[in-house]
Amino acid sequence: MTEYTPKERLARVLNKKPVDRMPAVCVTQTATVEQMEACGAFWPEANEDAEKMAILSEAGHTEIGFEAVRVPYDISAEAEFFGCEIKAGTQVQQPSVVGHVVKVAEDIEKLKNYDISEGRIGVVCEAIKILADKHGDNLPIMGSMLGPFSLAQHLNGDSWFMAIMTDEAFGLALMKFTTEFNIAYAKKMVENGADTMVLIDPTASYQLIGPEFYEKFVLPFHTRIIDAMKELNIPTVLHICGDATDGLTLMEACGVNGISIDQNVDVATAVAKLENAIVIGNLDPANMLWNQTPEAIIEESQNVLNAGVHLLAPGCGIVSKTPTENLRAMVEMAKGHTY
Repeated sequence: MTEYTPKERLARVLNKKPVDRMPAVCVTQTATVEQMEACGAFWPEANEDAEKMAILSEAGHTEIGFEAVRVPYDISAEAEFFGCEIKAGTQVQQPSVVGHVVKVAEDIEKLKNYDISEGRIGVVCEAIKILADKHGDNLPIMGSMLGPFSLAQHLNGDSWFMAIMTDEAFGLALMKFTTEFNIAYAKKMVENGADTMVLIDPTASYQLIGPEFYEKFVLPFHTRIIDAMKELNIPTVLHICGDATDGLTLMEACGVNGISIDQNVDVATAVAKLENAIVIGNLDPANMLWNQTPEAIIEESQNVLNAGVHLLAPGCGIVSKTPTENLRAMVEMAKGHTY
């Protein structure tokens, strides 16, 4: 069988085409303290500086062996872009959203006419260009963004879950706004060289909101984003946290190429449920990758591979204190697997 470049290999797997072996990639957060020490680019500066962001992304490839580069490292840049209050990150902790800017429909209007080149959104796009210019011929360049439902929750706060149940017009208006932003942001990342798009929408959970609200407030908006990427021939991955088992069929209905599942989902069940999307995951980032030995990770990786996973990967973002040797063990298991 033909031996493919990492870029070719991942694209083929996401499009369900045969390959020589499994790609070794991580579609969620990749940075660790040991990588930071190895490359000299540290959080929180690497969240704000495009050069440092790109250097730290490269470390996932050079130090760990991931066959892709990916930015950013957190899911607060989008909310910060629109003026939400952010709790600053540290060397070991990502920044987080602590204040919100949308209370009523009129507040949405104040957020329009934004400039994608500004703020940390602009930094992410610049980092993608740096990575694409250097690695785009060989490695996949993954862009990642917070999905529209979770961004709406960041903008509106904890009242968001009540809002979708009691004020449909407001909920749909905010979803329309965040989705239009997602499409603009994704297109800019692609323009700068991204060839794979990851949508992280942790609170858009079937488990949290049920099928009725998922079909009304999540599925049509994910579909719009995925369709926009299809027009550009960009494969897509969707990650939603928690036990997504009962919602997998709805999740893939948006047309996404791959679904990243966390450790609460049984891999064999996911593989059986999904007809079109590939299954990505799902080693436990904390209890396995951070806190176990390479030998234990090898054993669990084999279990996940035996269950039929299409891409072996963490079940969510990598914990910053995860040892390099543990991640390398997972990577080598992926590279040694043929379908």
